[in-house]
Amino acid sequence: MKYNPHDYQRYATEYIESHPAAAVFLDMGLGKTSITLTALNNLLFDYFDVHRILVVAPLRVARNTWSDEIEKWDHLHNLTFAIAVGTEKERIAALTQKSDITMINRENLQWLIEKSGQPFEYDMVVIDELSSFKNHQAKRFKALMKVRPKVKRIVGLTGTPSSNGLMDLFAEFKILDMGARLGRFIGQYRNSYFKPDKVNGPIVYSYKPLPGAEDAIYQKISDITISMKAADHLKMPELINTKYMVHLSDKEKKKYEDMKAELVLALPEGEITAANAASLSNKLSQMANGAVYADDESILSVHERKLDALEDIIESANGKPLLVAYWFKHDLMRIEQRLNEKKIPFQKLDTDASMKRWNKGELPVALIHPASAGHGLNLQSGGSTLVWFGITWSLELYQQTVARLYRQGQESRTVTIIHILTQGTVDEKIMKALADKDSTQSALIDAVKAEL
Repeated sequence: MKYNPHDYQRYATEYIESHPAAAVFLDMGLGKTSITLTALNNLLFDYFDVHRILVVAPLRVARNTWSDEIEKWDHLHNLTFAIAVGTEKERIAALTQKSDITMINRENLQWLIEKSGQPFEYDMVVIDELSSFKNHQAKRFKALMKVRPKVKRIVGLTGTPSSNGLMDLFAEFKILDMGARLGRFIGQYRNSYFKPDKVNGPIVYSYKPLPGAEDAIYQKISDITISMKAADHLKMPELINTKYMVHLSDKEKKKYEDMKAELVLALPEGEITAANAASLSNKLSQMANGAVYADDESILSVHERKLDALEDIIESANGKPLLVAYWFKHDLMRIEQRLNEKKIPFQKLDTDASMKRWNKGELPVALIHPASAGHGLNLQSGGSTLVWFGITWSLELYQQTVARLYRQGQESRTVTIIHILTQGTVDEKIMKALADKDSTQSALIDAVKAEL
């Protein structure tokens, strides 16, 4: 695709190019990956300022998002990349490729620096989700600080730099400027900007900022920090639609294809009518979401890619409330199970009390079924991001659900709709029909025929 950046995207790219250390705080949906990759491309091939770049990101972002963006845009076709995730053998193979950009998940950063046996030859580092380096005692933080003097340029990307308060900023900025702005030691930072809050004798459980501390801290970091809210840089009101593609492994693809073949064999004389097209599409959608009902109503698992993606989206939202739309009952069960495992607070929106909690901003994650997201249901006070875990053929239900957040009274004035789609499945056909505003039965039948 041809890259036609918005003015704010050009500005952010130039900011990265002109600042050897840069903190880039961009809201979800503003295109931080394409902005950064454009800057990396220019620094490599126009300015010859850097030679090898390391991108440190959450696992699935390192594995898919950065490479997908490189392959998506025409102007990035010269970039070579390697993805250092997986087994140790696979990681070593990626590191020895000497690509322009190497992507690694943050859990393996310490391994890369201290145990891989590979020389650290990167003169630029990009940290996708800088907020995951907020703990100055974490192993990944200490490992990166060991090689930080070798790094000529560094960029920290996040949407919410201090979700747990200003104390988070110390470690994040020490990674960027080696302590030049907020001090080299946490004690020095605490004494300068905070006072004890909750104490028990000599033990301090928490701190609160001194009067004027917030402004003073922002002033200190302002020369290397750019912050952009979606509401400030997009024409209002703006509806941002994004796709979060998930990719099946070969084994999972085979499972999907085998199940699909079984369904086709069950068709009467192989003829696709409206009735069985709907039934087929239903089964294919279930498989795309990760599980399918068997004839005896038991649930067969196909993959967990969408659950992984949802977990990543929740993490990158950093406490910003998310409304998650599900379609099948087994989607709800699996989502609830995953959120419980990860101890992420959530509630299903099916009572007046749960909707009040959402609108008061008390729920980081709320689960909703499109059929219950009726006309006139006001949910805009609770958040501005909707995640479609499983999408529906019903254009009316789709638009109705989006309209719960995208409506008058939406305080953020920017609504982001994230569609989690499984590549190579019926998801892409449904998405196209919705985008084309085609809710006709023929679109469903054609899509199922194409899928088969």
